[in-house]
Amino acid sequence: MGKRDELIAKYAEDLKGKCGLDPDMDLLTKVTIGCGPAIYDADASTVAASQEAELETVKNNFLVKKLGLSDGPELMEAINKAMETYGMSERNKYRAVVYYMLTKHFGKESVYS
Repeated sequence: MGKRDELIAKYAEDLKGKCGLDPDMDLLTKVTIGCGPAIYDADASTVAASQEAELETVKNNFLVKKLGLSDGPELMEAINKAMETYGMSERNKYRAVVYYMLTKHFGKESVYS
C-alpha cells in the first residue's frame, strides 16, 4: 500500500469516526488526488479552521475555482458547517476530508467524474 493509499484510509477513518459519515471511497480518492502534493505536506494537508484567511482560501480556491460555485454567504456557512461536523476541538482537519464534505454538501461530485 502506497503513501497516498494510507492517507486515503486515514481520511476515510476520520470521515467515519469523527464526522459520522460513510465515505464514498471512489469520490474520496478523486478528491484526495485533486489536492495534489499538498496531502504530503504537514502544514498544507490540514485546514486551520481558526484562521479566517485559511477559510477564505478554501472558499476562493476550492469552492469558487474548483467546484465553480458563485461567491456568496452560503459558501462560508458551508465551510463553517464542515468544520463543526469535523469537530471544532479536532486539531488536524485534513484538507481532503473538508473538500470531500464540501463537494458532497454542494452536490458537485460530477466535478470529479
